[in-house]
Amino acid sequence: MIYTVTLNPSIDYIVEVEDVKLGGLNRMKRDLKLPGGKGINVSRVLKQLGAENTAIGFLGGFTGRFIEDKLREDSIRTDFVTVQGDTRINIKLKHGDETEINGLGPDISQEEAEALLRNLSALHEHDIVILSGSIPPSLGGDFYERLIGACRQAGAEFVIDTTGEALMKALVHKPLLVKPNHHELAELFGVELHTREEIAAYGRKLLESGAQNVLISMAGEGALLITADKVYHATVPKGTVKNSVGAGDSMIAGFVGTYVLNGDPLEAFRTGVASGSATAFSDDLAVRSLIEQLLPQVKISEC
Repeated sequence: MIYTVTLNPSIDYIVEVEDVKLGGLNRMKRDLKLPGGKGINVSRVLKQLGAENTAIGFLGGFTGRFIEDKLREDSIRTDFVTVQGDTRINIKLKHGDETEINGLGPDISQEEAEALLRNLSALHEHDIVILSGSIPPSLGGDFYERLIGACRQAGAEFVIDTTGEALMKALVHKPLLVKPNHHELAELFGVELHTREEIAAYGRKLLESGAQNVLISMAGEGALLITADKVYHATVPKGTVKNSVGAGDSMIAGFVGTYVLNGDPLEAFRTGVASGSATAFSDDLAVRSLIEQLLPQVKISEC
């Protein structure tokens, strides 16, 4: 089983207006409410790819019920811990450029945190847990380490998609996959990266620190996959970018969902890139038909 963990989910409330008049009345052209949060995005794309998974984390209030209902409508299994506070709403205001207003999210109590850790005690060997996104301040900066400890104790693999100290601390536990973009990679090491060779060199540092596979997205320049013995580059399909939200999560879903099925990192890489592009070219997350349409356009070469 694949599990996705979202510690601070949201309703993504997408609002489109002609223009924004601060201090005046604005009328919407269009609005859309979607279940949000990085792990939840991964779950939704995994389901499109036919990979069964369970979404876990914290949900609360009427907003939490909306998210759970939407996931169940898509036949995605859920095992969330119910918390006292309301799950947050993130506003994506589209008026040419996109303006984001993100909610804070509820405080998580110690009892609620322990309940999530108990849920992970049911993990089995060969399960994969995908840890995505930021940690709510109320949980403390070491909460991912506690989740990783539960994974390792059960013999389960884990994927981590976060940045900074939380990512660096996770590497010693040998994650199956890490996926920074090239900007996050540069920030992680306090450097500027200008060439593919420089990006690959610093990606290898993550591998040397413990990661089993390193996937680095580089926007229009494609992506790199760094494995134990080789570095590969993938081109990205051509298309009109409509949506940057969830593209990285879709890439992780494409990689993990395919890797679980056939164990081939190159096919996983190809599907990951196609899935990320499919989301970028869509109003919502990638759907299977578009992913399959884009797959032949992803060309992989050894660096």
